[in-house]
Amino acid sequence: MSRRKVGCIDAKGRGVCLTQDRPEPAAGQVLLAVQASLISPGTELGAAKRQREREGALPDDASPRPFGYANAGFVEAVGEGVETFRVGDRLACMGGGYALHTDFACVPQNLCAPLPASVDFESGAFAHLAATALHAIRRAQPQFGENGMVMGLGLVGNLCGQFGQLSGCHMMGVDRLPLRVELGERTGVEAVVDASCADPVAEAEEFSSGYGMDFGVIAFGGDGTQAFEQIVASLKRTPDSHRMGRVVIVGGARITHGFAAALGNVDVRSSARTGPGYHDEAYEHGAGYPPVFVEWPTQRNLSECLRAIEASRLQVAPLITHRFRLEQISHAVDVLVENPGGALGVILKP
Repeated sequence: MSRRKVGCIDAKGRGVCLTQDRPEPAAGQVLLAVQASLISPGTELGAAKRQREREGALPDDASPRPFGYANAGFVEAVGEGVETFRVGDRLACMGGGYALHTDFACVPQNLCAPLPASVDFESGAFAHLAATALHAIRRAQPQFGENGMVMGLGLVGNLCGQFGQLSGCHMMGVDRLPLRVELGERTGVEAVVDASCADPVAEAEEFSSGYGMDFGVIAFGGDGTQAFEQIVASLKRTPDSHRMGRVVIVGGARITHGFAAALGNVDVRSSARTGPGYHDEAYEHGAGYPPVFVEWPTQRNLSECLRAIEASRLQVAPLITHRFRLEQISHAVDVLVENPGGALGVILKP
């Protein structure tokens, strides 16, 4: 039987590359010959960081776990019932447990989208996180000319800022890490604030010309209370002194705050995943939703993101800071976990 290499996280939070039997695509799946995959620093490596900080929290003999959910490559084979894709097609793929850091991956067909000819595989590997950001901005319900702010300029936060601008809004990004501030500027976010030396609330007041922010996005994990309070303090103020606007939380933030009079008339919205369909096994493997009722399912969001990348409207290539061979996955994990201020978009190439 043919073999494949798979990137894993071991019991001590270290990256390891293992060899295992190459799987065959099940019904409704494609077998992808992966050409590039993208590590999501927060979602994928949060547990690895905790494992390192609590050495021995898992048994030393615990099996390494494969990880990854964003890759791109060629179709090597198709499973029963797959009619949309053919061997040789170029695809961007997504999905936890499917679009792994590996050289061969089996991915459900509706978690795949055709990769435009002018879009390289490294850029295509951004489709999952781009769709996550796109869904978050849809949840914010932006209107042309509104002011929005993004707290946290990691990969998803940066892409949220870009999608807000593509929706016709004025966007301000906020972060404390110099690299992320620099990348926000490089990808064209209209205003970027270094929170280590500037007050985001004061900057938002000036940026919005005194109107106040219409919405904000929290795009990081951990304690998000301060960021939430800063967004609320930046939102529009009504004559009765209450704040109004929308706050979307797409990162895994934890927030402690009062409601009712303590918050005003602010809409707090959680944004999860890439749109309808992700983690619906029937949809993932080929079932559809009625388009008239579900206009933006996951696969359509993936395709829209790739169209935006193709048209150079969405900038993802500047977010790539490191490239490693799959066999070097230990170094790739180390650079993200041990030096988060020095790395962001890390690509693995089989």
